[in-house]
Amino acid sequence: MKTQIKRSLFLLSLAFTIILSSCRSEDDLSIDPPIDANIEANSTTALLMSKVAMSDGSEDNMIDFASNLRVQLPVTVTVNGIVLNVTNSDDYEDILDAFDISEDDSDEVIISYPITVILSDFSAVVVNSGAELQGLTIVTDNDDDIECIDFDYPITASFFNENTDTVSTITINNDNQMYDFIEDLDELSAVSINFPITVALADGSVETINTIQELEAIIEAADGTCDEDDNNDFNDCNANTYTTTYFEDSMLSCGDWTIDKLKRNNNNLVDIYEEYIFTFNADGTLTVTENANEFNGTWEATGAAGDVDVTVNVVGLPDFNDTWNLCKINLQPVEKQVELKIGTDRLRFGSYCSDSTDADLEDILEDGAWIVASYSDDGVDETVDYSGYEINFSDDGTVFATNGIDTNNGTWSVFANDGKMRLDFGTEIPFQEFNDNNWDVVAVSNTEVTIHNVSGGNNSNTDILTLQKI
Repeated sequence: MKTQIKRSLFLLSLAFTIILSSCRSEDDLSIDPPIDANIEANSTTALLMSKVAMSDGSEDNMIDFASNLRVQLPVTVTVNGIVLNVTNSDDYEDILDAFDISEDDSDEVIISYPITVILSDFSAVVVNSGAELQGLTIVTDNDDDIECIDFDYPITASFFNENTDTVSTITINNDNQMYDFIEDLDELSAVSINFPITVALADGSVETINTIQELEAIIEAADGTCDEDDNNDFNDCNANTYTTTYFEDSMLSCGDWTIDKLKRNNNNLVDIYEEYIFTFNADGTLTVTENANEFNGTWEATGAAGDVDVTVNVVGLPDFNDTWNLCKINLQPVEKQVELKIGTDRLRFGSYCSDSTDADLEDILEDGAWIVASYSDDGVDETVDYSGYEINFSDDGTVFATNGIDTNNGTWSVFANDGKMRLDFGTEIPFQEFNDNNWDVVAVSNTEVTIHNVSGGNNSNTDILTLQKI
């Protein structure tokens, strides 16, 4: 018998910041409401926002064959007699590799129960058998989530607090909190989104939204514009309409690319090339560096939209030399990826390059005070550790963070023309967590800066820090 792990009420579980304003009654708000920002329960906009935020279960369809739920990792499965311990999303490739060993096997995935699955509303369910799992699944074509657009967090919303007769502000930091927020709109009064906000589209572009009407329109326009990969053709690479120009522009948009994935003849070679940096040049030349070693070659894209071939030829690196077919391009603000294929062989480039200039970043950080809007250490949200701190960057290279009681002093710098940032708070707790000479600057605006750091063996640890101007 499956056990339902109930979702806590949004108002109790969501970590939020309450900002007290001058006392205004709900009647006051109704006299002069921010019409372009108001959001109501069960409205078209609320339903669309809920679909954007809901948990997507399509990535692990090779395990559960259901896009409306995802299996919580780790999980153990047996595929064609091979026992696999799946601990992270990269291990899904091991399942696909087991499928490809023979064309005569059944490609059956046997799950070791019990497991926990996460439903589209982020609730967790303990499942003890295949029959119970089947009972939770739906036809994947009816999956309700909208995957072709994503919210950029944090997002804040205001509402009338009837307990204090004040206007309060909620900070929403992820899809789970956004979904809960929409679900609980009927428990809040006079709710409005604090615009502007930004959203990321499937093609990697970012749009700034200033009104509820704009938000509703862009979600409706984005719905169905990308392949949400809800079918069970796991190696299809998603049907695409990429052109040679789009591929070329994507590769030239970043100076440094690393190898996220390389599989040739069922051999995983990515570890061999962990330190190799690929630079694609506009003249069709390709430079690869590995510490003091340098390799030179060429690259070329040919073909029609949706069927682009990429020819790579680097002297001394035969594992890459071939004519590959363009598979996927993902130019999200934090991580950019381009994947190529030949049959079951895969080559994926990754980059965390920044679209901003170093001079812009220095000027922006020195202009005003900042807070830690979000900080995650290898997927663990540690934002609460920095609640109440105000951070100030000085043009003399010093930085300090204070909450009115404790002050953390450090130094900072931006590496010229390298898209990198350095932070050093020494042993000052908790800001010593930010100490690193190799932060990648991944997104910059006048009010928000996101930096990203990848470390550990095989780039296994990821830290993401977002600063927001007060």
